[in-house]
Amino acid sequence: ADYNQLGFNLRSNIFQGGPLESRSLMKDSYTPDIIQKAVRDPKNWHGRRTDELGKWHQKNALNLNLQKALEDKYG
Repeated sequence: ADYNQLGFNLRSNIFQGGPLESRSLMKDSYTPDIIQKAVRDPKNWHGRRTDELGKWHQKNALNLNLQKALEDKYG
């Protein structure tokens, strides 16, 4: 009975999903000139600097991709 009720609700589109227009708390809280003046620094992401471990993981991922590409090309 529950399965049939769920199937009926899905077929009749009672569950229509989320809103089509999303809202941002930052855009609602600040004026547009503040958002345009904001400078995004990739090394200082959300107040956190990239540390040595993060740099190592980034280099390691590049190295693994390079090794895979070389193996694919040369066998």
